[in-house]
Amino acid sequence: MRRSIRTLLLLLFSALLLTACSAIDADFQRTESTAFTGYTKTYLGRFYLPDERAHREDSGVSLVAAGRNAFAIRLAMTELAERSLDLQYYIWDADQSGRILGRALLRSADRGVRVRLLIDDLNVDGRDQILAKLDAHPNIEIRLFNPFAKRKARFFNLISDFRRLNHRMHNKLMIADNALALLGGRNIGDHYFDVSQVSNYRDLDIAAVGPVVRDASRVFDYFWNRDWSVPVAASVNETFGSEDLAEARAELDRMIDAEGYPYPVNPKVTAIRRDLSDLKKDFVWAPASVVWDDPVDFADRDEKGKILKALTGKLDRINSELLMENAYFVPTQGGADRLKQLAERGVKVRILTNSLGSNDVVAVHAGYAAYRKELLEAGIGLYEVRADSAKVQQTLFSTQSKAGLHTKAAVFDGVSIFVGSFNLDPRSANLNTEIGLYVESPVLARRLRRFMNEGVQPGNSYRLALGEDGEILWITEEDGREVTYTSDPGSTFTKRLTSGFISIFPIEGQL
Repeated sequence: MRRSIRTLLLLLFSALLLTACSAIDADFQRTESTAFTGYTKTYLGRFYLPDERAHREDSGVSLVAAGRNAFAIRLAMTELAERSLDLQYYIWDADQSGRILGRALLRSADRGVRVRLLIDDLNVDGRDQILAKLDAHPNIEIRLFNPFAKRKARFFNLISDFRRLNHRMHNKLMIADNALALLGGRNIGDHYFDVSQVSNYRDLDIAAVGPVVRDASRVFDYFWNRDWSVPVAASVNETFGSEDLAEARAELDRMIDAEGYPYPVNPKVTAIRRDLSDLKKDFVWAPASVVWDDPVDFADRDEKGKILKALTGKLDRINSELLMENAYFVPTQGGADRLKQLAERGVKVRILTNSLGSNDVVAVHAGYAAYRKELLEAGIGLYEVRADSAKVQQTLFSTQSKAGLHTKAAVFDGVSIFVGSFNLDPRSANLNTEIGLYVESPVLARRLRRFMNEGVQPGNSYRLALGEDGEILWITEEDGREVTYTSDPGSTFTKRLTSGFISIFPIEGQL
């Protein structure tokens, strides 16, 4: 027995030592590149140019709430792009949605479109080979953000190099021909487009045209050309060519179930352009700015990220109302105190976040739960999404799917909004990079408020309140009548026990 333990410890130590001695090949050959500048010569650029000229410094923006629309716009961008596609994502799942959009990128590259894809390496595990094969296409370049040095010993690599690998790129951004951008809360995967048979998210994107697109492209270029972004070819020990690319293409085609996918995967160009015209009619023209975190600073930064600073500045100037919808809400004591101060000044504060039943990260819920009572005592409106949310359920093609919240958005005083990737937690504030769009528009604020009001309807969420003895109550409607719960509804005993156990540990800074 002792010999077995010694052997195990020796193996663990050896793995840790090997991992610690490994390093990212910072000298791996890479070519610096920048966004396409001749966007006015492309179809998308020409399509929006008259409106851009009419509105000068303003940008056109539109909310994209429905999963079907979010998927369709992304597919349309791949079909209509003529010169460039730049994509930056935290997660790109290897499910039907991920494969379909991946194949769409491949087809764009076949037409001569330059494709640059930057993915955070945390969720790439096991896909180095196929990504490197796709990267063999002369018009496709794939890079991994902050990659693990040991591809087959990621756990040990994380332990030995935790300080570096704990910082992730949480951005979600897609830009076609430097003319049309899409950013917000959605990653790429079935869960984000309402097609998963397991769980689906209520989420939100924002589409944009105009000068803010060029700003977003500059942000993408900044990430793309930093040492943090490493060519995927550095993760494999062989060089792939045209035959390997053909193999990857065939594998994608084989694994895509176009017949079983609920949305059109090969839409006609006329239909795509019609959808684009509908999007154009929906644009609100207003001052807009990209807010983002610098990846160069975050490894050694002790200060808060740029987005948190920007949002904090907006909070300080609020006079009447703050509406927030955020998937992962861990305010910290400083954040809770700031929200309570707003309430004391007479500001209406309302927050919708995940319930324990809908939350896919129990540790985050444990961090949030510690602040519920004091926020309620201050008069702040707290709502939690139901795992059986009626609104999400009616969009699914499997009524057994669980609902969850993934939105990251806010409305300030009914005159301006923020939509992006930023969660209201310490990880987004201090550890990850994030991106979002801040727009000054009462019209867009009204649209976002309508979206948020839908989320807090009794069929979609629980309204939290305090009982006579100070205990937390969850109030909702079931079958047309009001129902009150006295413990986290829609969750299991095991989940409640796990949340309570995690809350004992001082890990808030990692949530």
